[in-house]
Amino acid sequence: MTTATAAPRSAPVSSPIGGGLDDAARARDLARMKWRATGLLILAAIIFVICLILGEDTGAWVGYVKATAEASMVGALADWFAVTALFRHPLRIPIPHTAIIPNKKDQIGASLGTFIQQNFLTESVLEEKIRSLDVPTRIGVWLDQPGQARKVGNSVGAAMAGITTVLRDEDIQPAVSQLVDRRLRETPAAPVLARVLTVAVDGGHHQALLTAGLRGLNRFLDENRIVLRNALGDESPEWVPDWVDDRVFQRGFKALQKFLDTVAGDDQHDLRNALDVRLRAYISALKNDPVTAAKVDALKLELLDHPAVRDWSGSLWRNIKSGLVEAGTDPDSELRQRLEASIVHIGQSLRDDPDLRAKLEGWIQTASGYVVRTYAEDIADLISGTVARWDTDETSRRIELQVGRDLQFIRINGTVVGALAGLLIYTVSQLLT
Repeated sequence: MTTATAAPRSAPVSSPIGGGLDDAARARDLARMKWRATGLLILAAIIFVICLILGEDTGAWVGYVKATAEASMVGALADWFAVTALFRHPLRIPIPHTAIIPNKKDQIGASLGTFIQQNFLTESVLEEKIRSLDVPTRIGVWLDQPGQARKVGNSVGAAMAGITTVLRDEDIQPAVSQLVDRRLRETPAAPVLARVLTVAVDGGHHQALLTAGLRGLNRFLDENRIVLRNALGDESPEWVPDWVDDRVFQRGFKALQKFLDTVAGDDQHDLRNALDVRLRAYISALKNDPVTAAKVDALKLELLDHPAVRDWSGSLWRNIKSGLVEAGTDPDSELRQRLEASIVHIGQSLRDDPDLRAKLEGWIQTASGYVVRTYAEDIADLISGTVARWDTDETSRRIELQVGRDLQFIRINGTVVGALAGLLIYTVSQLLT
């Protein structure tokens, strides 16, 4: 029986911290403040040594100065030890509870993440901040400023061009073609055709189409009179004289033209009424007769399988893409003009309509609340995990660059306070003895 052994857990890989442009200046300021604090310590030591050399026989004041310098050195050394212990081992000696930041980096990161989660990433804090910012009014005023709509339009156009560039045609085109084809095949054609014909009949559009067709046919016949006459002559028996053919053709041709003109000019002609009756009957059959509906669907499928239609659906994405890119990047296109007008209208509405501002602010608060409820713990983990991946020495150095200059004032203050405390203690001791 073999026992499976768990793979060893790999240690997190240290990652460098991004540097700032002012790191060099911070390093110079830190070095300058360190020399000032160290200079005070050296000054106190020199004074102490001078007092030792002079001895107390020189005067009573030597004792006071000596005690002041001695206490000043003690305070300076103590605070130097405390400040240095935050970032490294003093004098490279691994004294317990020193090099706090390098040793406690992961715990500090976890505590920082928890602190931010509990004190900043809360719904109440975000809602209060959003209310104080009055984001909808700011957005409205900004959008209503001259030129802002054009800037937003340029950004939208660039985004559209960027998206269509990233999306590969060989991936999108088959998907669009398949989607359009599937939707057309799944959509019953009979109800759609019935609705279209109903709109046409109710609005009288079929009669206008009939009128245009009759007049167009009349013009076609008139323009091709000679062709039609020759065709009649070819079909007429050879024994019939040409003048008879001319007579018959002229009478029949004029009768046909007159009939077409009569129907085209009479809104109440029997032919029009018959067309109404037939169309309404066909609409009823489309709605209620399965056989008629099946014929229309069969015709639809036949059209969809036609090579020309398949080529059209296959090129649909390319046409959409080129149209979007062209319209989105052209500031004078109809799409961009409408987009910019809509942006200005939105800005004016947000500026002037309190109800709309309240609604947008509610949406922002709802969205931020959802993000906080859902991702606050992940954000805290992101902070702690990022700190844990930082290089230990680099982390200590960067933190010292940020706060080390101010910490040197602790050393300076410790030197001064130590001196005053030493002077006070020595003075009291002299008074009591």
